[in-house]
Amino acid sequence: MTGEGIADPGELPPARFVVDRVHVTEEKSRTRRALSFMRSNPLFSIGLGLLIAFVGMAIIGPFLVGDPLLTNPAGMFSPPSADHWFGTDEYGRDVFARSVNAARLDLSIGLAIALVAMTIGSTIGVVSGYFGGRTDEIIMRLTDILLAFPGFVLALIIVAALAESLLNVVMAVAAAYVPYFIRLTRAQALVEREKEYVDAARLAGNRPLRVAFRHVMPNSLGPALVSATLVTGWAVLTVAGLAFLSVGIQPPTAEWGVMVGEGAGDIITGEWWTSLFPGGMIVLAVMAFHFIGDDLTESRT
Repeated sequence: MTGEGIADPGELPPARFVVDRVHVTEEKSRTRRALSFMRSNPLFSIGLGLLIAFVGMAIIGPFLVGDPLLTNPAGMFSPPSADHWFGTDEYGRDVFARSVNAARLDLSIGLAIALVAMTIGSTIGVVSGYFGGRTDEIIMRLTDILLAFPGFVLALIIVAALAESLLNVVMAVAAAYVPYFIRLTRAQALVEREKEYVDAARLAGNRPLRVAFRHVMPNSLGPALVSATLVTGWAVLTVAGLAFLSVGIQPPTAEWGVMVGEGAGDIITGEWWTSLFPGGMIVLAVMAFHFIGDDLTESRT
């Protein structure tokens, strides 16, 4: 210390040390909040654990199991055993290998559908909510028409009207869920457009489209991002349902819905494993996304 209680500059901690300590404190605070949230929301923790397991299975699993299309007529309908954990199907294909490979396809499709639906729906929702008037009226009436159809039925109609391909399945199911994102983002945009930062952006000379997409849209995506987790689960279930009905993804592709559809008839003759295990994969995957989405939704309210 020097003079009248003033610290000697040489005794002050380096500025970099102070900044680093602040960053460490903030990181610890965020970690504590995350751990506290997970402890108070056990379903979120379960869902997150299941999702991590499925993502790991989708990324690494296909390299650790056999060929999902490899047939073995001599080993058809083998029950679950040490050699075939989930048994084999009517062609002697390993059900475990097919289920693991299907995880990559189903999760990829679900995420792609949620991303496409959120991008298109949020863009339209911001336009509707920010500009209002006749634009809003037209968009919302068209949205109401689409919402009159259940998502699965609308996706079934679109896929049936198009050629059966993976791209068409993604676009059809995404189109079925676009209206949900339109409503969510529009509602938030109606709130955001009345805030002061929007008025400031207008006064600064920004064009309406720039204000809508540069300022309003980023602040209107919160509900849509949370709902995207739920939509991913719905998308996985919808794609599997379409495949079960032989619409969209077709055999012999390793896909959970395809496998359930192929094995449904085997239950009558006692080969329950051909449909039970892929069906269980669908249930667990959808549960994971819904547990996460439900708790995130509750945390925002």
